[in-house]
Parts: sequence; C-alpha cells; structure tokens
Amino acid sequence: MDRVLIVDDEKGMRDFLSIMLKKESYAVAAAESVERALQALSAGDVDLIISDISMPGQSGLDLLKASKAASPDTPVIMITAYASTESAIEALKLGAYDYIIKPFDVEELKAVVRNALEKRRLEHENRALKRELKEKLKFDELVGDSPRMKEVTDLITKIAPTNSTVLISGESGTGKELVARAIHAASARAERPFVSINCGALPDELLESELFGHVRGSFTGAVTAKKGLFEVADGGSIFLDEIGDTSPAMQVKLLRVLQERRIRRVGGTEESEVNVRVLAATNQDLETLVRDRRFREDLYYRINVIQIRMPALREKPEDIRPLALHFLVKYARIMGKRITRISDEALRCLTDHAWPGNVRELENVIERAVALESSDAISVDSLAADVRSGSRGVEAFPVALVDGGIDLERQLETLREHFMEEALRRANGIQTKAAELLGMSFRSFRYFAKKYHLLDGRRDSSRVAAN
Repeated sequence: MDRVLIVDDEKGMRDFLSIMLKKESYAVAAAESVERALQALSAGDVDLIISDISMPGQSGLDLLKASKAASPDTPVIMITAYASTESAIEALKLGAYDYIIKPFDVEELKAVVRNALEKRRLEHENRALKRELKEKLKFDELVGDSPRMKEVTDLITKIAPTNSTVLISGESGTGKELVARAIHAASARAERPFVSINCGALPDELLESELFGHVRGSFTGAVTAKKGLFEVADGGSIFLDEIGDTSPAMQVKLLRVLQERRIRRVGGTEESEVNVRVLAATNQDLETLVRDRRFREDLYYRINVIQIRMPALREKPEDIRPLALHFLVKYARIMGKRITRISDEALRCLTDHAWPGNVRELENVIERAVALESSDAISVDSLAADVRSGSRGVEAFPVALVDGGIDLERQLETLREHFMEEALRRANGIQTKAAELLGMSFRSFRYFAKKYHLLDGRRDSSRVAAN
C-alpha cells in the first residue's frame, strides 16, 4: 500500500484529502506544519507528499527543499491557491513533481497522484535492475577460481560499499584496472562516472591539466577553459594508474587533493570541492620508493588505506585454463569463428609458459591463435613460438643493469620463487624431492613456499599428501 503524507495548516483540507485518498486504497498520514511533516519523513515511511505552498511559519517550499535533501526519490505535489504564481514555478524548479491549483478537480488530483507514484515505482525498479545487472557483471572480467583470485574478489565485495581509498599493486598485465572497475561497479557510486588516467604516460604539465583542468589562457594553446578528470569524476571514482611514476611535485599536488578534497584549475585562483573516490595502482614497490625518498611517505599512507595485491599469472597457474577459454570465447565471437576448445597439447604449452606479461600476454596469445586457427580447436601451431617452446620465462629476469637500475633483492626473490615453482612441477608436487633438486633443507623450502603462496588451495593438499 502506497503511503501518502498530506501537509496543510487547514484541518478541513487535510480531512478532505485524507478521506479521498483512503478511498483510493492509499495509506494516509497528515501533518499541520512543516516541522511535523519532516518528523514523519525522517521515519522513512513516505512514498508521496502533497503539500500546500502557503502555510504559517515554514512554507511548502521549505518542506520541498528539505524533503529533496533527505529523500530525493520521494515525489512532492504542491497545492497553490493562485494560478501561475511565482512560487508554483519555483516549486517545479526545486524538483516538485507537479502542482495543483485551488479549487482543484478531484479526478485530476487522483490522476496526478497515480502518475507520481507510478513514476517512483518505475524508477525504483529501473535502479534495482541496474544494480542486479552490475552485481552480475562486475566480476565477469576477473576470471579465475584460484585461492588467490578468490581472496581478491572477496576483498572487493567487502570494500566496494565504502569510500576508502584503495591501492592496487601488482605486475603489469595482472588486471589492476579491472579490479578498480569492479570496485566502482559494486559501489554506491556505480551510476556516476569512472575515469582513469595513466600517470606515468604524461609529463607533469599535461598531467596536472588533465587531472585538475585549466582556465582559458593559462598556457599556450589553452584557448578555452577545460574541466579536469577530478571534476568529471565528481560523485564517482577516479583511477590513478602507475601512481608510482609521478614526480615529487605532482605527488605534493595529489596529496593536497586527497587531504582537502578540493582542486584548483591550472592558472585559476578559485577552488572547488570534489566528491571522488580515489583508486590508485602501481607495478612498483612503493615502500622501497619511500625508503629511497622517491615517493612521499605521507602520500603513500594516504593512498594505502586498503591494499589489494594482484597475483602474477605464474602464482596462480590453475587460472590459466579458465582465462584462456574466456579469451577464446571472446575473440571467436568478435572474429566470427567457430572455435570452441583448446587442444590438450596446446593447453600444456599454455600451462608450462611462465607468462612474464601476465594475463595481458595470455590474452594477446589467444587472440593471435584465434586469428590464425582454421579448425574448431586451438592447436599448438597457432601459438606463438615462445609459448610453443614451453619457455619458463628466463627472459623475465634482467641480464644487465638498465639505466634506472634494478631492485636486486626483489629480483633474487623472484628468481628463487621461479626455481621453487619449477622444482615443484618437476617433482610432481612432492616438497621433499623439490627441496633436494634445489639443495635446500625441507624446513627452508617449506618456509619460502608458504611465503610465495606456492602451496595455496588444491596444490597445497596434493603436495602435503605426497609427503
């Protein structure tokens, strides 16, 4: 039963409208003042408000403003004694559904009430369907049943409803932006914009303009004013990819925005507030950058409220097959090909490859294979040469110092993890045998295997049983 609140200082009008609407099977409540009406509205049991505009004390327009702030979805019908008054026009500007002029036609009022409530129902159903669709689709691209991916999706589900800043870390190609989009899609901000920018792809001057906007004439070529991405994303989310690549000067500006939630356009003097959730990502070790004074410690703690670490594909080999099949379906549909499976031999090659480029590399390999394949199954011949060779990705490790140097400890950790995983594969998951292949004690092997999550999930049970 729809619930209607009548607000009028005249008892006769309240009684008349109450009787009329009850006969139409509405649940009716009445209030003689705006104050009493707001009390009823705060209880959250009102579907429609019918209010006189002119009342002693606070007016119907005051009620309209307050109701729109407290419950924007609740339609408000205003009643006025004067045709085409300024207050009636003002009511429409403030968001009133409609207004009725005294003396009014009863059937007309009934029709307006029905239409207002029907519009509200349709809007609620539409939002519910959108939420249901987003709930269904938000993890569609985050394919994988491994324990590591389940940890990621479980964490997304927990943090999405909050407004906390999130730092997504992981190697290139692991799907950091997909995680950011999933967080946004599962949040209350899903109806608002999601915008992303690669902070490492632009010089400081251009990055500042892209993020904060600029005023006309602020620099050569600024012939018009431009909104920045923080303004574009107002009410929604902004994804700052590769935030570890930003300069010290830009880090200071980002820190101020995160602290104050205010931005100033390049060349401008006025500040404006922004309501934006910040999702940041990096493929670098920010803690190391902080220790080396290449990344501000205060900015690091500001963005690292909640951290999600995306595992590399080599850390979750059980996800290779479902991911490959996912990309197979995707590109077979795009290219109009009837390829439905991957041959066992091709799948072994995919499983044996180290995937230094992670999920992005796997997607490219499958796209190429679908384009080249002429049968109904992806064969070994359609795979790239390095994948066919069963390469375990030695090329993923640097053989020479690059100009910017390397993180030696991290590379040695990665090398140890790589050889331990390879030893486990050759030993069919038997930890003692794998430790012997590497000349390690079983205790040391088990310590590092747990550290690198090599014993997670199904692999854990098979290897422990084998021992």
